[in-house]
Amino acid sequence: MWDAANEISHRLISIFTRGEDGRRPVYGGTATFQDDPHWRDYVLFYEYFHGDNGAGIGASHQTGWTGLVAKLLQQCAEYCGTEKSRLEGDAEPVAVGRSTA
Repeated sequence: MWDAANEISHRLISIFTRGEDGRRPVYGGTATFQDDPHWRDYVLFYEYFHGDNGAGIGASHQTGWTGLVAKLLQQCAEYCGTEKSRLEGDAEPVAVGRSTA
């Protein structure tokens, strides 16, 4: 069960983290949020997400269940051993599973 929960967490987190191209899937093709240095580090939580590309759709002021991603980021940093911020997109890939240390 832990592995399944961890995989779902990583998939949800990946919607909000920067990919290799420096872009966040949550912003889709919105250039202002992807490229503008005044906006690119602000993360919005949307009501719904596009099923194919993860772009946020719907209300961005009704975070609802997507606020849960903040807790997932905290857990991942604690249990997955990431030292850098996943939201900044500079975290190294880590092994899936709990630390036994």
